[in-house]
Amino acid sequence: MKGDEMAVFFLAFAVVLGLARLFAAAARKVGQPSVVGEIVAGILLGSTLLSTTGDSWGETVPLDDVRPLLGALANVGLAMFMFVIGYEMDHSFFRGSGRTTLSVAAGSALVPLVGGCLVALPFAEEHGPSGSAGFVLFTGVALSVTAFPVLARILADRRLNRTHVGRITMAAAAVNDLVAWVLLAGVVAFFGAADQWRVALVPLYVVVLVFVVRPLMARLLRPGEDKGSRPTAAIPLVTTGLMASCAATEWLGVHFIFGAFAFGAVMPRVGLARLRIEVLERMEQAGTQVLLPVYFVVAGTGVNLAAFDGSSMGILVAALAVAVSTKMSGAYLGARISGLQRDDALPISILMNTRGLTEVVILTVGLQMGLIDEEFYSVLVVVAVLTTAMTGPLLHLVRRGSRTSEEHGPGAGAAMTPEPVTRRVDRGFPTLQGVTMHRPNEPGYSHPDA
Repeated sequence: MKGDEMAVFFLAFAVVLGLARLFAAAARKVGQPSVVGEIVAGILLGSTLLSTTGDSWGETVPLDDVRPLLGALANVGLAMFMFVIGYEMDHSFFRGSGRTTLSVAAGSALVPLVGGCLVALPFAEEHGPSGSAGFVLFTGVALSVTAFPVLARILADRRLNRTHVGRITMAAAAVNDLVAWVLLAGVVAFFGAADQWRVALVPLYVVVLVFVVRPLMARLLRPGEDKGSRPTAAIPLVTTGLMASCAATEWLGVHFIFGAFAFGAVMPRVGLARLRIEVLERMEQAGTQVLLPVYFVVAGTGVNLAAFDGSSMGILVAALAVAVSTKMSGAYLGARISGLQRDDALPISILMNTRGLTEVVILTVGLQMGLIDEEFYSVLVVVAVLTTAMTGPLLHLVRRGSRTSEEHGPGAGAAMTPEPVTRRVDRGFPTLQGVTMHRPNEPGYSHPDA
């Protein structure tokens, strides 16, 4: 890049990051997750700084060179974020409520999956660039997800994360997201991959991760855990493995986010508790605090509200109605079938309707892979923002007249006194089981943005 182009890149990065933090703070002030503010910032920037239309920016600055660089930085942040999601997965989420968890997860995934496929059918021919089958299945998967990290933040903010309802919801959301990623991988592999023969190597990739990479990482990381030193060597090692896994899945035609998630999921945990905390904290600081907000702003710039016409509004209304009704009814039905009372099942159904962060990631993958067009992408991003924004107010309404406590089911009483939770980052990841997330020599440390 030339000097002027480099200057524009740094200026654009500063503006994007600054506005992301500003809008995220504004969203938190009104009781919304940060991702809502970041996407709104991107939507507003889409017609100003990063737009190629108009008589000013598009003709006076080299935005065609800036946008790919911002996208590259955002993708690195996304890879770190997906690694953290995989590494945060903890079996303790599923203890003591396995049947209820599976019932809620099944209802909240299957019903919106079917509903999403049905609502997509009338629009498949017009908005499915790669064919109607891929478009329909992708839409079903996109509407079936629950934003696990955003949900964790909402539960922590309302001190529900240590209650019976909170634990069931978190566990069900984890299962829901895992199923969604697997389904999305299949859709992308069969409808979005250029070299279909490479998809056949995915099982080999998984075998190598589990039986070669996992024990190798345990062997390389354990000396640092035993010595009790800070993980100065662990961070470059983990980052190298992460990037290699992302490169492998990209080459296989299954998108790099699956490589990042899978690498985090297979990372060794036994005997590496302290090192795990340190690695997660560093990854979150570098990825989710700096680069991931850029990702959501850049994703928001792909939403063109000015192009919304009567047809787009019709799609939006239909998609929003199906997304909310199927998600909430499926989760509620699953909770009641498992034996939960109405006062517990209703807030669970509302919480499982949270889609924002995860759905935006999935939608971006679909757009990049040619499974949906830009208009449908814009509509579903708006659906993701609206379903996330309505979670807090709806939860407040149903909790005003009833106590969603442990009065029904196991753990009554104790769970209504939530333990203090220290959140490491703004994304709201829950603490690891039995571990307090404090920095060394800083008792009671909590991230300033939490």
